[in-house]
Amino acid sequence: MTAETTGSGSGLVVFGYDGSDLAKLAIDEAARLLGPGHDALVLTVWQAFNVGFVPVAGLQLNAAQVTEVKRAAEETAADGAARANAVGFRARGLAVETAPTWKGVVEVAEDQDAGLIVLGSHGRTGLSSVLIGSVAEAVAAHSQRSVLITHRRR
Repeated sequence: MTAETTGSGSGLVVFGYDGSDLAKLAIDEAARLLGPGHDALVLTVWQAFNVGFVPVAGLQLNAAQVTEVKRAAEETAADGAARANAVGFRARGLAVETAPTWKGVVEVAEDQDAGLIVLGSHGRTGLSSVLIGSVAEAVAAHSQRSVLITHRRR
């Protein structure tokens, strides 16, 4: 996929990565659809107290300690970048502190002139989607970039 096929941007693929199985699936699905060799940025958005991501396995943290949360977010982003590299992307990780999460994804994609944003969706519906919200839905609604939302196959 080139910048021409995504409609805008440099061709850089930005992954919104929270360490969940769905975020991992999104990387795998994007690799299957796009093929190898694309530059990628694996982004983990974090906040103190309301962490917003799944720390790398075995990592314990105190959500009130900003330095611990930041370090865990950086490790989560690095873990996602390693996964993206393993499936053929030329990836690097980045952790940013922003709230809400969707805003961080949109801003980084804009700053990096991304050609595509890739996210996994938890597929919440009904009351849970209203109460919890959907990062993927908000990114798609607020971004001027192309957005690929992957879903778990049932």
